[in-house]
Amino acid sequence: MKLKVLIPNDVLLDEQVSKIKAESEQGWFCVLPRHVDFVTVLVPGILSYEAAGQPVQYLAVDHGILVKCGPDVSVSTRTAVRGADLGVLREAVEKKFRMQHEKEQAARALEAKLEADLVRELVRMEQHA
Repeated sequence: MKLKVLIPNDVLLDEQVSKIKAESEQGWFCVLPRHVDFVTVLVPGILSYEAAGQPVQYLAVDHGILVKCGPDVSVSTRTAVRGADLGVLREAVEKKFRMQHEKEQAARALEAKLEADLVRELVRMEQHA
């Protein structure tokens, strides 16, 4: 099977694999090459995959959609982090979440400043009218 993982601005993964395990809203499932085609919603968690003769690889994924169509499996998600070891993956996910949290805080602060500036300008205009 060909596994392709898509995030908003990039193709994170495009590899031949023999097995995929992931979690949907209905629970854990496994996809093998000859399984029936289907579409499912993924919940935030770990997706694992195996390539022939290679150790299991892991992806921490956000909400997403998995589509199996013939030999192709596509996963579309907002955020995903790769890792060969679950411990290292956990650290990478925590770092990414910290960075994302800091960016969101900065965006909220900027939004609050813009809103305050707009209100001040409207008050100033009202006083001069």
